[in-house]
Amino acid sequence: MPYNRRQFIQASATAVAATSLIGCGGEDTVVIDTSLPVGPYNASSTAEEVTRGMDLSGKTALVTGCNSGIGHETMRVLAQRGAHVFGTGRTLAKAQEACDSVSGRTTPVALELSDFDSCIACANTVAEQTGSLDMLILNAGIGSFTDFELINGIEKIFVVNYLGHVVLTMNLLPLVQAAQRGRIVHVGSQMGYRSVPEGGIDFDNLRGEAEYDASLAYGRSKLANALFSLQLSTMLDPAETTSNAVHPGFVKSNIGRNATGVVGFLYNNVAEVIQKNVGEGAATQVYVATNPLLEGVSGAYFEDCNPVKINLPNYVFDRALADRLWVETQQILGDYIAA
Repeated sequence: MPYNRRQFIQASATAVAATSLIGCGGEDTVVIDTSLPVGPYNASSTAEEVTRGMDLSGKTALVTGCNSGIGHETMRVLAQRGAHVFGTGRTLAKAQEACDSVSGRTTPVALELSDFDSCIACANTVAEQTGSLDMLILNAGIGSFTDFELINGIEKIFVVNYLGHVVLTMNLLPLVQAAQRGRIVHVGSQMGYRSVPEGGIDFDNLRGEAEYDASLAYGRSKLANALFSLQLSTMLDPAETTSNAVHPGFVKSNIGRNATGVVGFLYNNVAEVIQKNVGEGAATQVYVATNPLLEGVSGAYFEDCNPVKINLPNYVFDRALADRLWVETQQILGDYIAA
């Protein structure tokens, strides 16, 4: 199925806007995977539209990064449809403010993804309040507009976008498995296949041994998100628990707040022309988290509310790389995750 004109324009922005100025695919970049269920939604669909008529009463969800952007919209719509949503922020105050701003049942939880003890504390707090999680939406993250920094010897973007979410997920996994057909949604990016180091994951550079390239570091972290989703799909029974990755599209959000120079100008000006609004940006992750059509679908990659195949050399579906990343991840995280 061909993509629309806006998607083509969005893809063209990658040539000039590098990291976060990523669109929703050129005509030949991705194609809808018709081997999987395909719904009626597209790039212009919103989170409200993809859940219209749904009653999520009795369902529980956790959304990381609920205090702004598509994370906030995801929490708002899920709560609007009746779900009990645990919303995380870097501080409890930020999470509380976000939860107070939406209608429905929400519970704020502190989560600092760069602090693995905080990730475990978050999981424990949620476990004290619910016996199951129907939806775990790993939405939070930082962009490439940041200086090089090591956290416990590991490059910061990789820690925040990937490792912190692994710690959280593995400590919440029993709750997701306790739900009836629980779903895990990993929010990735096209950068996970457009801008990654040679080999996909440069395991010899996670500690900054080589020259730092923020764009490649961001792409690497988003590829890691997709590979973690793929790995979980092989570890879990899809009839009971699914794991899928999504690209939300280019949404003007706080992830680009530190952008400077030409990229900063483009992000804050050209963005007005090509961006999705937050409703459209949240649609894909909300669709994958809730739609009955996707029961049993696991290990897939979604853009614009559709499962897609990628017509570029990529590592998104590379099971051997996913296996190696999982081994390396277990060695890095040790006791922070279950064996």
